[in-house]
Amino acid sequence: MELDLERLKLPKHDKRPFVIAGPCSAESEEQIMETATQLARNGCKIFRAGVWKPRTKPGGFEGHGEPALAWLKRVKKETGMAVTTEVATPEHAEMAMKYGIDLLWVGARTTSNPFAMQALADSLQGTDITVLVKNPISPDIELWIGAFERLNGAGIKRLGAIHRGFSSCDNTTYRNRPMWQIPIELRRRIPDMPIICDPSHIGGKRELIAPLCQQAMDLGADGLIIESHCDPEKAWSDAGQQITPDVLKNILANLVIRDNTASSEDITQLRQQIDELDNSVMEILAKRMKVCREIGQYKKEHNITVLQAQRYNEVLDKLGAQGSQWGMDAEFVKKIYAAIHEESVRQQIDVINK
Repeated sequence: MELDLERLKLPKHDKRPFVIAGPCSAESEEQIMETATQLARNGCKIFRAGVWKPRTKPGGFEGHGEPALAWLKRVKKETGMAVTTEVATPEHAEMAMKYGIDLLWVGARTTSNPFAMQALADSLQGTDITVLVKNPISPDIELWIGAFERLNGAGIKRLGAIHRGFSSCDNTTYRNRPMWQIPIELRRRIPDMPIICDPSHIGGKRELIAPLCQQAMDLGADGLIIESHCDPEKAWSDAGQQITPDVLKNILANLVIRDNTASSEDITQLRQQIDELDNSVMEILAKRMKVCREIGQYKKEHNITVLQAQRYNEVLDKLGAQGSQWGMDAEFVKKIYAAIHEESVRQQIDVINK
């Protein structure tokens, strides 16, 4: 299904990236107004705060609900910033719009649930509000696109994507693995979809926010959504990933924003070289698969099993080491050859079973 999209309409920004900032949770009217005042003074145009905050386990602070929407309405009136909050149910969406919330965002857990997404889409039918959709918890681009399709099918045209990383059971540097290839593929599939990076949830630590912001810009992200609190150490939720408005201002001032519309003659020539090399790679792969089929025929004639585990492991280790010598990550090389080996095995099985 092809989405009928207009470019996301946001308060005017002179340059990329546009920035959405504010605390993880709306804790009190005083905290909201103090943070918003500082962010507005530093040039922020869009203020965010969580009003409904269901946690992974019960017992923690889970948001004030409707009273906090009134605080966001005050932020909008007194600072001129647009305001946004997360919604997970039709009731949330309807209440947020009643208080004049400008943008809604859908969290990762909601995106992961097609029933919840359809219910939200149905409740928004007939409105023209902007909706930002976070990626699902798992790295499933079809599920992510499906959420956009449900909203678009309900007539919502102003859509944007939030890349917040993907959950993992492994211990890694990040709270959520970035897996940049997923938003890159989303950009390829839906070129006009604005993509906003959420370095707070990807990193989970305030010291990772600056490098993640820079990486997002280097990969062509349109905007950033960052958790900023007037007193992060005392935040009621996700304290470790929030930064003060002044720290945010410093991070943004030091970002290097590169042109994402490269069209110079030099880069065109380099891309032509890449195209030629890719063609060569495909020719070599085709020749390799031809040899694999010949091996498959030999194994069939001599009643030999297709998979030779020792040989496979030796090849992976050798090629990983070679990749390291040539400046490539050994695990990257192993992943490539694991995929090549999988196709080689498939072709040999086809030969043997004929």
